[in-house]
Amino acid sequence: MGMTIKFRGQRRKNGLVRLDLAILRRPHASHGSGLVGPCAEVLDDKDGVKIMKWVRTKVDLDKHVIVADIDSNYTESPDKFLEDYIYNLTKTSLNKLKPMWDLHILNVKTSNAESVLILRVHHSLGDGISLMSLLLACSRQIANPQALPTLPTKKNLENNNNPSFIRRFTLRFIGLWWLLQLLWNTIVDVSLFIASAFFLKDTKTPIRAPPGCEYNPRRIVFRIVSLDDFKLVKNAMKLTINDVALGVTQAGLSRYLNRRYGENRDDGLGSNVHRNNLPKKIRLRANLLVNVRPSPGIQDLADMMEKNSEAKWGNWLGYVFVPFTIALKDDPLDYIRDAKATIDRKKHSLEALCTFSISGLLFSLFGIKSTTALLHRIFSSTTMAFSNVVGPSEEIAFYNHSMTYLAATTYGQPNELMVNFQSYVNKMTMVLSVDETTIPDPLQLCDDIAESLKLIKDVVIERGLANIH
Repeated sequence: MGMTIKFRGQRRKNGLVRLDLAILRRPHASHGSGLVGPCAEVLDDKDGVKIMKWVRTKVDLDKHVIVADIDSNYTESPDKFLEDYIYNLTKTSLNKLKPMWDLHILNVKTSNAESVLILRVHHSLGDGISLMSLLLACSRQIANPQALPTLPTKKNLENNNNPSFIRRFTLRFIGLWWLLQLLWNTIVDVSLFIASAFFLKDTKTPIRAPPGCEYNPRRIVFRIVSLDDFKLVKNAMKLTINDVALGVTQAGLSRYLNRRYGENRDDGLGSNVHRNNLPKKIRLRANLLVNVRPSPGIQDLADMMEKNSEAKWGNWLGYVFVPFTIALKDDPLDYIRDAKATIDRKKHSLEALCTFSISGLLFSLFGIKSTTALLHRIFSSTTMAFSNVVGPSEEIAFYNHSMTYLAATTYGQPNELMVNFQSYVNKMTMVLSVDETTIPDPLQLCDDIAESLKLIKDVVIERGLANIH
């Protein structure tokens, strides 16, 4: 989280108490006196097998809130200082014997913020939807300090409540065909998901890492671009923001891989980005993380804490494997069209719900160790992971400290590349989490994605597809 002012004094700690209480108000947390929260403890079951179990423990904020020691020479390159600080954090894991989160405060002025907060939370406490709901519960609108942040909502289409006989017959016929397609698509997608555990692997490309890349530290970089550029392309081509995000990522990866393949050419011509250096067929899939809660989108934190609520706290993620088309295209808009076609096909499938259910069933039948090993094998067959999380539509303050950007990502996953898109007001932050031994120049990949967005936007404007006032 990038802030517009520096953190000072006791106000900081008071704010973190509220954050702490919000994290701890979960079904397995106590509400007695003092701060009490969940942590993991090693216990022995009847067979002498060591297992992990949630237990209640008192929270000592001094062990969770870290004010970073700032090198006096950081001013020479504050952005690099922040990047290296996060890189060193990824070399460590959270202590399971205390509530698994910590907050790092860096009073470092970077090119995008006056100070930076790094909130590190173990994935076992919740997924991105849960954590975003938590953040919003701890924040307030700058324009109205008493109001919670709001999120963009989808417009409901008007329905015809009195269709004619012919229309009803047509709808039923189309509905039957739609259902058959849904079942067929689901069978194909789930079969490919299972096949990935055994033999179906992505093509070995310059960005494919050998097994064990999840144990390497991660280089995390980000680039802030205009959300209005995404909306311009979205409205011009009648898409969603997610379609545009996937399309520009596909275009950026194509540019980047073409350069990397060109560097390996032995004809002495070098890595000319305008020459096609790509192999004809590349299987490159992204593991798209999908929220499968009955109530979609970011929810109010109080609703998520209710036991029977549809807006459930925790990890409610399904997995969808999205194939990327890696190629140099004459028309930049083809990247967007391909992404839309792929996503429309994936929407007409129950792959996310089925993979979520399969994961839960395997945990129940075989336990966490065997299931984790199998899912690790499946996910490591793909090249990258991808997520897109919607953020507040107005400026917010985290305990009276106004925020200038949000950036979310993960590390420890068995993919050499993680791409996250996070919106905030009129900004879109693209975050890359990479295995540096495989992708040594992540800033170049960031530039390629950002340049692809600009190129696609310029083509939309040039062809008069966008209404610009």
